[in-house]
Amino acid sequence: MMRADKLEDLKKRIAEKGKLLVAYSGGVDSTLLAKVAHGVLGGEALAVILDSETMPRSELEQARALATSLGLNYRVAEFSILGEEQFVHNPAARCYICKKKSAAILKSIAAKQGINCIADGVNLSDYRDYRPGIAACDEEGIWHPFVEAAITKEDIRSLAQSIGLPVWNKPTSACLASRIAYGEPITEKKLRMVEEAEEYLKSLGFGQLRVRVHGRLARIELLKQDMAAVIGGSDEIAKGLKAIGFNYVALDLEGFRSGSMNEVL
Repeated sequence: MMRADKLEDLKKRIAEKGKLLVAYSGGVDSTLLAKVAHGVLGGEALAVILDSETMPRSELEQARALATSLGLNYRVAEFSILGEEQFVHNPAARCYICKKKSAAILKSIAAKQGINCIADGVNLSDYRDYRPGIAACDEEGIWHPFVEAAITKEDIRSLAQSIGLPVWNKPTSACLASRIAYGEPITEKKLRMVEEAEEYLKSLGFGQLRVRVHGRLARIELLKQDMAAVIGGSDEIAKGLKAIGFNYVALDLEGFRSGSMNEVL
């Protein structure tokens, strides 16, 4: 099916819902879904940003600004996940635990608004990796319209570009907890260290990246074409990350890959 046809199929499926709550983060997936839903349903589409400790402050502000600029009907709901002991223990099913809790908040908001359907930006490409959160969403009845319309990540970026969304080529993101090695307790301090370290590297001009935490070691993942620049400025970068609180700084020679923490499972 051509991408234009997939988009029309998506619109039709959304129209059938009448009202829709979209789990929105400001990334390309949820932004495309929220924009299309708004175009189809107008004010009957509500985009909800869940503001948790695992969401970088810069991402929250960007999501709010983008929603405003696109004219979306949106709101921000506070979501504290660090109060969940199971989540803090950081098991391999961490994402499952988080999605179960976040779904409960979204369902509560939807019920108050008279909305019967909640959708997220999960797409066909997401099934290539270990994603226990998808199972949790399925159990909670969260709708995956992109999956139903056979839309991949590549389709999403292309469609987002075609309708003029500024985030069409935005680097992929993930919650800050995904940077901490499984089994290592998740704390507010570690999350803020990761956030500060990644913001620091971005300020140096690096785009797609991750700073993974292994105890007091920061493992930097970058696109391979950026590695030479990191090595050239290694003294400055090591000093910067140590100032944040890391004792050791390492460059991962395999480069950036989404979900690299899952390689040990």
